[in-house]
Amino acid sequence: MTVSDLSGARWRKSSRSGAGNDCVELVVARIGAAVRDSKNPEAGHVSFEATGWNAFMGVVKEGSLDGE
Repeated sequence: MTVSDLSGARWRKSSRSGAGNDCVELVVARIGAAVRDSKNPEAGHVSFEATGWNAFMGVVKEGSLDGE
C-alpha cells in the first residue's frame, strides 16, 4: 500500500486507544491496511498487503498474541 493509495483515506482511531494520547489510527482497504501514530500522522505509516493483514488479524483473533 503506497501513500498515493491512501489519498482520501478515512483513518479511524483504534477502539483500544487510551486517554493518554497513546493512540493509533487505522485504514483498511481491499488492497491491504495501514497503521499510523495519531499524534504524529505526518511521520508516516506501516502498511500491510491484504494477505499479510489477513494473516495478522487471524493470529490476533485466535489469541496467539495474548500475554501468558
